[in-house]
Amino acid sequence: MKMSDVAKLANVSPATVSRVLSNPDLVSKETREKVMEVINKVNYKPHIVARQFRTKETKIILVVVPDITSAFFSKVLRGIEHVAVQNGYQVILGDTENDTEREQEYINLLLQKQADGMVLLTARQDKAQLEEIAEHFPMVLACEYMDGLNVPTVSIDNISSARKATEHLIQQGHTKIAHITGPINVILSRDRLRGFQQAMMSHDLEIDSAYIQEGDFTFESGYHQMLKLLALETPPSAVFVFNDEMAMGVIKAVKDSHLSIPEDVAVVGFDNIKMSSVIEPNLTTINQPKYEIGKKAMELLLKLINGESLQKKKFVMKDELIVRESSVEN
Repeated sequence: MKMSDVAKLANVSPATVSRVLSNPDLVSKETREKVMEVINKVNYKPHIVARQFRTKETKIILVVVPDITSAFFSKVLRGIEHVAVQNGYQVILGDTENDTEREQEYINLLLQKQADGMVLLTARQDKAQLEEIAEHFPMVLACEYMDGLNVPTVSIDNISSARKATEHLIQQGHTKIAHITGPINVILSRDRLRGFQQAMMSHDLEIDSAYIQEGDFTFESGYHQMLKLLALETPPSAVFVFNDEMAMGVIKAVKDSHLSIPEDVAVVGFDNIKMSSVIEPNLTTINQPKYEIGKKAMELLLKLINGESLQKKKFVMKDELIVRESSVEN
């Protein structure tokens, strides 16, 4: 059913139907009622693409995530969604599965003006390219970031929070501390490794290269990397893990090896996902203000869409060490 069909049935011009839908106050009550009666009868829906050409806006926000299965992103997405809906926008989700080509495909949707703006929760693209896109289209980067990137960014300080997590283990008397990283090609992994190294060096503790293992964000990789660490001639007495999902794999590996947590091995994770307070023992972790990160990112994007210039482009949110049973003996 086209607008011209509605016009024919209502015995008015297509322009009148358009006015009824976009500016009803410009049409007499009698004509308006006649047109609306036909619209309701035939269940006519205005063509969204045609409307885009007229208004040059889609009322759609594209959010690109590196891994939709990760529990961490659900809270960030909720923060984005709540602010978007309050302001009349719909959110479309793109899952890159940590693939840079897929990320580029979603960015192309923005370039084709199929969305009014984009929140990237992953940034594996070339820095210069991201800056060029941000010059012409509303774009905000959240959770991940790049050094010196001139794009509005919302995140925590991953170096200092990783340092804080490692310091906690040192304060518990541990000297043989391991770190299971995320993929090293991701800046967050490198920053959390740097924070771990800084804490160890500031206490003159040896950083054994065998104690640093690279995971891939998943429960399974945490499990297998921990089994590797436990197989060493001198296994670590504590481990700081890139994220909570891998840390849960670590806890299972320690239990399957008939060892106790934290008596034999203390464990600290990162993100404070819901399961971290449910798993036995409860997991010590770094809390990221996930919902607030999403909320702030969407608020910044709306300002860009509305043509406002941002006085401040970098927003560092507050993290917190949550101490639970996995790292402290009773």
